Amino acid sequence: MAAYDPGKEAPNGFVRFWRKVYRPLGFAKGYNFPLWIIFAGAMIGFCLARFQYLDINGKFAQGVAPGEWFWYRAGIYRVGIILHLATVLPAGFLSCFQFIPVIRHKLLIFHRINGYTFIILMTLGNIGALMVARRAYDGTLATQTVIGTTAIMITISLAMAYYNIKRLQIDQHRAWMLRTVFYAGFIITLRIIMIISALIISQQGENYISMSCDEISFMYKNQQASYKALYPQCNTPNMTREGQTSVLANFNDGSAVGVKAALSISFGSAGWIALWLHAIGVEIYLALTPAESERLRAVSYERQLEAGFDHPGSAGLTVDRWGDAPKWQPPARNMEMHPLKNSPNVSGEVHTESSPSSFH
Repeated sequence: MAAYDPGKEAPNGFVRFWRKVYRPLGFAKGYNFPLWIIFAGAMIGFCLARFQYLDINGKFAQGVAPGEWFWYRAGIYRVGIILHLATVLPAGFLSCFQFIPVIRHKLLIFHRINGYTFIILMTLGNIGALMVARRAYDGTLATQTVIGTTAIMITISLAMAYYNIKRLQIDQHRAWMLRTVFYAGFIITLRIIMIISALIISQQGENYISMSCDEISFMYKNQQASYKALYPQCNTPNMTREGQTSVLANFNDGSAVGVKAALSISFGSAGWIALWLHAIGVEIYLALTPAESERLRAVSYERQLEAGFDHPGSAGLTVDRWGDAPKWQPPARNMEMHPLKNSPNVSGEVHTESSPSSFH
C-alpha cells in the first residue's frame, strides 16, 4: 500500500474542499478533524450549556436534579459543588484547544499556559467532586466509587502527562493527555446512559432506594399535605431508621421523588459503563495511531538529545525502559544527524550527556 502523502492532489472535489477546511487548522490527516469535531464539539457544547450553573443560587438550584439542591444549598457540599463547577467547566472548554495542531505549532506559549491551567483546574475539580460524592445522587456506593475512581485515574494521567512533557517525551505526553480528557468526558456519556437506565428501571416498577425523609420533605416543600399522606412513616415516631425510608424509582410518575430515585439508582452503574467505554475507546484510538506516536517519539529523540538527557528517545516513562519491550531505536535520519551522541565508540562505550539538574 502506498504511503499517505498530504501534498498529493485530492481525488475528488469533496476531498479537496474538506482539506481546505481542516488544513488551515493544522490537521494533516482527514480522519483527525472529524474526530475532533465530534469529541471536542461534544465537550465544548456540554461545557457551554453548563456554564449557566455557575449561578449557584439561580440556574443551578432550578436546573439540578430533584432533591440535589437540598444538599448543595449550604455547608461543605455547597463549597464542593461550587469548586467543582467553577473548575471543571472551564477546564473542559480549554482542553479542546490543546488538540488543534496549529495552536501547538504557532502559539506554543498559549498551548503551554493553557496546559498548566488545565492541570490546575482539573486537580481542583477532582477535589470538589470528592467533596460532594457522599451526597451526589444520594451517594450510593456505586456513585461514590465511580467518582473516586475517575478522580484517581484523571490525577494519575495528569501527573504522567506532566512528567513526560518535562522530560520532553512528547509521544507519551500526547497519550496521557488524551487519556485525561477522555476520562473527564465520561460525564457526557454517563448522562445519556443514566436517562436510558432510569427509563428502563421505571418500567420494571420494582426498584427502590433509601432516601432521607428531610430530602423528601424538601421536594414537597409546597405540598406538605401530600408529603404527609404519601410518607406517613416520616411523620410518625420510631417508624424510620435514622430518618431514612424506601422510595420507588419511577421516572414517569411525574413526582420529583420518583424521578430522583430513578436517577440516583442509575447514576452509579451508568458512570461505570461510561468510564469503561471511554477508557477502552481511548486505548483503541492510541493503538490505531502508532505512526503518529512514532513520529512524535522521533521528535522527542531530537529534543532530548539537544537538551542533554540520558537515553534520548526514552527519557520519559516508556515501555522499553520500564517494561520488557525491545529497546527503541531512533530513525536512520536522526542517527545521521547525531552520529556521535547515541552510538558506541571504538571501545564499545556509549557517549551520552547527563540530564540537566532542573527542568525548564
